[in-house]
Amino acid sequence: MSTSSTARTERIAQELSEQLAPLQLRVEDLTVAPAGKRRIVRVLVDRDIPDDGPATTTATAPVDLDLVADATRVIGTALDDGDLMGDAPYVLEVSSPGTDRPLTSPRHFRRNVGRLVRIAREGAEPVEGRIQSADADGVSLLVTGPKGATSETTVTYAECGRAEIQVEFSKAGKETSGTDVDDDGEGDDA
Repeated sequence: MSTSSTARTERIAQELSEQLAPLQLRVEDLTVAPAGKRRIVRVLVDRDIPDDGPATTTATAPVDLDLVADATRVIGTALDDGDLMGDAPYVLEVSSPGTDRPLTSPRHFRRNVGRLVRIAREGAEPVEGRIQSADADGVSLLVTGPKGATSETTVTYAECGRAEIQVEFSKAGKETSGTDVDDDGEGDDA
């Protein structure tokens, strides 16, 4: 990607983040790729969580489909009404980062408090544990040992290599009863 297209993409991402601020969202990633006579504009949106500030110790609500739909309307309007994309046609795709996306900044760890994470560390064995808190300097994990004993360990961002959320089909300490409870409090048959 050329310097001018990188600068243009950054300008578009900044403008869209400003438009998304009332929804408490930010542009996490933006790509513009040619596709025949059109362009595909892919926008990843996420909760606007700062990298700094006091430690986060509570889980952050995920970006749900309704919020993605609201973001899509805001982004579509901003792209259509402004001259961000010019006159060339484009296809807009808006989504939130998936669980397979690596955690690369403090806000990513803050967003995932309460979730199981595996962190590759520079010069040490990888560690897997549940995020208890995250601040501007590092992340505190509750690690379960081989005999079920738990201990808390802190990993600074400087020692972090690749960090990924581990997908769980049932959370630790939560019994599965054959009924899944949705955000609206209604049970659905499993």
